[in-house]
Amino acid sequence: MNILSYNIRGLGRGIKWASIRKLVGKHQVDVLCLQETKRDSLSKEDCQVLWGHSDVAWEWQPGENTAGGLLCIWDNNNFQVDFRITEKRFIMLGGTWLAEMQRVVVVNIYASCDIEGKRQLWQSLSKRKSQIQDDCWCLVGDFNCVRNPSERLGSNRSNSDNGLISEFNDWLHEMEVDDIPCVGKPFTWVRPNGSCKSKLDRVCVSDGWLSRWPDSSQFNLERNYSDYCSIIMHSKCIDWGPKPFKVYDGWLMNKQFQKVVRDCWLDYQPMGWGGYALKCKLQHLKQRLKIWSKDNIGDLCSKVKQLQQKLNDLENSIPAQPSEQQVQELKKTQADLWGKATMQESIVRQKSRCRWIKEGDNNTSYFHRVINFRRRRNALRGMQIGDT
Repeated sequence: MNILSYNIRGLGRGIKWASIRKLVGKHQVDVLCLQETKRDSLSKEDCQVLWGHSDVAWEWQPGENTAGGLLCIWDNNNFQVDFRITEKRFIMLGGTWLAEMQRVVVVNIYASCDIEGKRQLWQSLSKRKSQIQDDCWCLVGDFNCVRNPSERLGSNRSNSDNGLISEFNDWLHEMEVDDIPCVGKPFTWVRPNGSCKSKLDRVCVSDGWLSRWPDSSQFNLERNYSDYCSIIMHSKCIDWGPKPFKVYDGWLMNKQFQKVVRDCWLDYQPMGWGGYALKCKLQHLKQRLKIWSKDNIGDLCSKVKQLQQKLNDLENSIPAQPSEQQVQELKKTQADLWGKATMQESIVRQKSRCRWIKEGDNNTSYFHRVINFRRRRNALRGMQIGDT
């Protein structure tokens, strides 16, 4: 999923329209988010010209007194939007990304320059997010705020700026979103005389988004007709080939594991010299363990949820004087739930490689964030050869 964000500083006509259309075509944009259109009227024909194709869907927010204004354009054949929320300084789109049948929420933001305006925007978005259950969130646009003093150059800094930075970071933490790796120019806004630069535009996504698209990256493109750079987020799953086989500590908790290994090792006796036979036996064992893991371990997260539901249903249905069979079934379900949950926590902990955390800490959300961080850090964003 490719999302292009651009503070156009007045949509106007002519060269800006051609520039946007060129960016949409060049980067195969799926969702276009424009800020500061400064337009009090827009038509479907206008959106078709900007998109470069007649099959478009769109949502917009008019400017106020030739200032502000937001516009979102997308292709409903790729992104099927089922709800739209337009409030002051943001447009929220929720729907299904059809290529992978994944529900997502995309928010186009243009924050106010004054502090109170920012706070009102933050409160509105926090309230909306608490009302929506989707996990994959993407906030994109002009936040008119930096996350670190190093993201601003050439302006007088004060204690109030540091306080606002802290508030902004706290709000992002409350929204459960974070920056993604950024490639290109370090600043997205430049004063026309070049005396001041800031990183005001960014893409922030949730853990759910990174779990689905761990290689998501933000690219700050070259500046042209606005004092803002356009930014684009690429989210896609990259196939790096077969994953290396691993044996997880959690498998050792399963009583069948050792028996499966022993039986497989003894039953298969290939012919040939020792080194070749050993290689064949290990390959055979690997395939056998893959099948065993799929059949007996499977999707632990779903199994834990099913056991939790079963446990609660049993407790609700048991009478005041339960039978011995009901008591035993309740005990067995409780034991199964504990075993599956412990195995899930162990496997996720091992994937995160946090060896300093004790077994049983059971903070799987933290482990998933660590896994996503490692994926982002290890991902290859691009390669520079000479000037290209």
